[in-house]
Amino acid sequence: MDKQFETVKKEYAELNEKLFSPEVTSDPKKMAELGKKQAELKEIVEMVLELEKIEENLKQSREILKSETDEELIKMAEEEINENEEKSKDLRNKIELELHPADPNDKKNAIIEIRAGTGGDESALFAADLFRMYSRYAERKGWKIDVMDSNRTGIGGFKEIIFGVNGKNVYGNLKYEAGTHRVQRVPETEKAGRIHTSAATVAVFPEAEEVDLKIEPKDIRIDTFCSSGPGGQSVNTTYSAIRILHIPTGLIVSCQDQKSQHQNKEKALQILRSRLLAKMEEEKREKESAERKSQIGSGDRSDKVRTYNFPQDRVTDHRIKLTLHSIDRFMDGDLEEMINALKQEDLRLRMKK
Repeated sequence: MDKQFETVKKEYAELNEKLFSPEVTSDPKKMAELGKKQAELKEIVEMVLELEKIEENLKQSREILKSETDEELIKMAEEEINENEEKSKDLRNKIELELHPADPNDKKNAIIEIRAGTGGDESALFAADLFRMYSRYAERKGWKIDVMDSNRTGIGGFKEIIFGVNGKNVYGNLKYEAGTHRVQRVPETEKAGRIHTSAATVAVFPEAEEVDLKIEPKDIRIDTFCSSGPGGQSVNTTYSAIRILHIPTGLIVSCQDQKSQHQNKEKALQILRSRLLAKMEEEKREKESAERKSQIGSGDRSDKVRTYNFPQDRVTDHRIKLTLHSIDRFMDGDLEEMINALKQEDLRLRMKK
């Protein structure tokens, strides 16, 4: 593995040189692509350098152990060796996971679709709350939110909202959010103070770029229509909204939130590519059913993954049987503890295989 570390360091140094070449600085797209790769490698290189320091300390401590006769110094050297061996092992595992992630899509951006489910207006309001929750989480992580399409209700909810999340390791953090999210609370519209149960579904896809999946023009049909607002009323008289049908699969994507027809088409194609990539990977997982069962959830929207109980101030994830309190803080984007627990359980299940 140490040879691999040297390769990563060399690749990082070459990338730094390349970033300042005229060929790259004159091409914003290429510069952004290489800049992202550099940021990923930088974190790994920093861990490799830290590992090298720990290995050097281990070497020195072992030399002391061979030559020293003083019991106190021997004891100190043994303690340092035990501590540094543990650090070395943990760091090597972290580097290995970074170099060989379980899912190569983990480092990608994500596209999230939230849809109101059972519960009428209350489920649409809950869909809006989930969107705000993920937006606040993205802020905490330094990620950027890009709303691609939405269908608002008159009281401030969403029947559906589709948005992109751009940043570092986005899909690897958010993929566990896929499934049915259930809420138990007294709706704002409820006069008698009764607790209602409603739900919203969340789908999470790794963002697919043209290099990941090329869509042939002959395989799609594009229709235009007027954008609509809450309740379905027309909000403009130009045909800027786009609907794309992918003929081979029957998948349909609509996009109307962008300012122009061209922008809506670009966003719709982006969503379509991501859905097609997710569909292909789902079919692949279906063939490997044993592996699918060992994962935390399948990403299927019919899987009930979490319950948000406001009267009891708790959020429960049913896959890992974890309950957290301070629901207001959770809904304000403090998801780190929950997501880390899901990642750890996923890692544990993979290690068992």
